[in-house]
Amino acid sequence: MRLDKLLVHSGFGSRKDVKQMLKKKMVMVDNKIVKKADVQVDPNKAEIYVNGERLVYLSSVYLMLHKPPGHVSATVDNRHPTVIDLVPKELNHYDLAPVGRLDKDTEGLLILTNDGQLNHRLTSPKHDVFKTYYATIDGHVEDAHIKQFEDGVTLDDGYRTKPARLTIITAGEHSEIEIAISEGKFHQVKRMFEAIDMKVTYLKRTSMGDLQLDPNIPMGQTRMLTDAEISYLKNV
Repeated sequence: MRLDKLLVHSGFGSRKDVKQMLKKKMVMVDNKIVKKADVQVDPNKAEIYVNGERLVYLSSVYLMLHKPPGHVSATVDNRHPTVIDLVPKELNHYDLAPVGRLDKDTEGLLILTNDGQLNHRLTSPKHDVFKTYYATIDGHVEDAHIKQFEDGVTLDDGYRTKPARLTIITAGEHSEIEIAISEGKFHQVKRMFEAIDMKVTYLKRTSMGDLQLDPNIPMGQTRMLTDAEISYLKNV
């Protein structure tokens, strides 16, 4: 990879900025000052320092976010804060995007990445990656609803959902449930319960496939996915 391209990708500024750094002898590769922008380097093997700071090369970034309510699942929004606003500043230049979406008032597990292929794979309905949610319901959820959700629910626009896995945690006037769905229609969980004359009053995504929301991540914070977690998502 060209040295200037690598430095731009790693967040050290524009190509013009990088050329100035090279000209000012601020870049060292394997203990040698380098001034030429077109020098070829292997970012996985070379030791590169910029103004004394060691370059850590990341071709792709995978973050787990504990999404808080109030943020929209978008990269840009003119009215509301986005989940990208919660990304650590040192990772801002990686052009991360949310994998799928959580409603503005929904919290929980959200993956952010610049790996477009993985993003597509995890959000494509044909791959049947189930997302599990915990919810509180204004209404009495009963065993009969389990079969109803398993058969698919017809939404307000006539769309019939794919089979959903409904588990009743506590029943009553204000039920607690878990629901797993393999698609992500707009406000889908809320609309599924509206279809049976009930209202979702709280919603939190707890897992994507077997990947669980890390309970040690404070709301609004992120952490890098582990190699094992990344491998799982790529093969789910």
